[in-house]
Amino acid sequence: MATISEAAGGDVSDGFDIPDPLSLPSLKGKVSDEEWRLRCELAATYRLVAMYGWDDMVFTHISVRLPNDGDKERFLLNPYGVFFEEMTATSLIVVDADGQVVGDTPYFSNAAGFTIHSALHSAREDAHCVLHLHTPHGVAVSAQQEGLKRYTQFAMGVHDDLAYHDYEGIAFDLDERARLIKDIGNHSFMILRNHGTLTVGTNCGVAFMRMYFLEQACRAQILAQSDTKEPLEEPAEMAAKVLQQNAPAFVQGLGDRLAWPGLMRKLNREYPGFDQ
Repeated sequence: MATISEAAGGDVSDGFDIPDPLSLPSLKGKVSDEEWRLRCELAATYRLVAMYGWDDMVFTHISVRLPNDGDKERFLLNPYGVFFEEMTATSLIVVDADGQVVGDTPYFSNAAGFTIHSALHSAREDAHCVLHLHTPHGVAVSAQQEGLKRYTQFAMGVHDDLAYHDYEGIAFDLDERARLIKDIGNHSFMILRNHGTLTVGTNCGVAFMRMYFLEQACRAQILAQSDTKEPLEEPAEMAAKVLQQNAPAFVQGLGDRLAWPGLMRKLNREYPGFDQ
């Protein structure tokens, strides 16, 4: 793994010389067709997060599992020095199960940033994409004692598939992975208390659709609580019904086709270049 100093090209006191992602020679044709497809999808997902205003500079991650290289698991991750809105397929880095950079790259990454993602990828075969955010509304709900309430249709569509993980500080401790795995169980949504939100998916489109519903639910909850009266909460039976009704939106082959094609066209209009 390149150190920060090495990635900067020398003494860190001289400042970083981080290349513009669009200046990199394209990896198209230099990696497998499958890896290139996954790179394009993940870069698009980073830009979608920026387009929706969900990014936190460079301080969250979205990761995707690559096909195994022999018996070695590999994942795509964002490098430091590149904002979500400028992410490209070529600028994404490859890391191993411990977050160590594999191969040559002009960028660097913090292995500790992959702690949460590596836990979920390792424990869940269906967690091909792990999407983690620090939005103001998501963080606000994560700080509330009772977490997400059954106030809205958005919330009821995810409420019974939502797990919680207690705050343990910045995720530097690899021992936390076992507790993350235990807490998420078979759920597809997670609130990291006092921290943020997280979804998993069989691909980027499914993980993004799940995050859209979770973030909308959190935003609506904070808005509803701005009134002096307690918001109306639906009973548990209604949440169970809506979860079942909403389930097709998160099925691969349907959930990732409902909005994803339109989102790609919008990206090409407003954030072109992700597939470079």
